[in-house]
Amino acid sequence: QVQLVESGGGLVQPGGSRRLSCVGSGFTFFRHVMYWYRQVPGEAREQVALISNAEGNYKVYDASVQGRFTISRDNTENTVYLQMDRLKPEDTAVYYCKTTQSGVEYWGRGTQVTVSS
Repeated sequence: QVQLVESGGGLVQPGGSRRLSCVGSGFTFFRHVMYWYRQVPGEAREQVALISNAEGNYKVYDASVQGRFTISRDNTENTVYLQMDRLKPEDTAVYYCKTTQSGVEYWGRGTQVTVSS
């Protein structure tokens, strides 16, 4: 059974940093592209970043986080990370990781990040 568990959220001041983690299980982690999304109440979930499978050499970021967020993966730990720097209040959201298996999307439960002074 595919499972994704996010962690690392919390309250952070504007300009600060936070690192999110997502541990995957129940599938061959290194073979799959991994995604980070975020969602604000009342709005659609939006893709923040993705990282290619295997060595993760291909990465894509939303324009709103380009240059501030870094996605990475550790296949030995079945974990994908999202390093968030220079955080802004508008980054406040629930952050989710996702994988796709045979066309089916699997999501974690999310972790709340709040950027506020």
